[in-house]
Amino acid sequence: MPNSFSGVYPCYENQFKIGTAGAQTLNTIADMESFSVSFDDGVEEWNPFAQEGWRRRLKTSKAISISVSGKRNVGDAGNDFVAGLAFKNGRESEADFEWTFPDGTVVKFADAVINVTALGSSDSTGVAPLEFEVLSNGKPTVTPAT
Repeated sequence: MPNSFSGVYPCYENQFKIGTAGAQTLNTIADMESFSVSFDDGVEEWNPFAQEGWRRRLKTSKAISISVSGKRNVGDAGNDFVAGLAFKNGRESEADFEWTFPDGTVVKFADAVINVTALGSSDSTGVAPLEFEVLSNGKPTVTPAT
């Protein structure tokens, strides 16, 4: 969307892509239904005499967690990639993850930790789920909309 974007928007206009760390091309993830974002900020606090009992604060760190849930879609490159991380540990569970906002701003998380939390289990008549968390692993690259 052009930078002239304004107003409210439906959440489906947010788009996500994932792929092998350092890959040139990332893939969308089919059949994802919802996501939530959590910012975890580290705040240092102190109580100097000169502030007469009022606390001082400074934000000193940040982390972002994105929880995504949807359906397992075998054969979709992005969905298969996430499902394939379910049994990985260490650096093998890292991937590049890209979040594009409706206004065109792109946030890229290099080497994000992908934590698969649900894979293929449900009621007998339910559609198999795929749920995962994207955990920032260092500072993301933010490219503002042009």
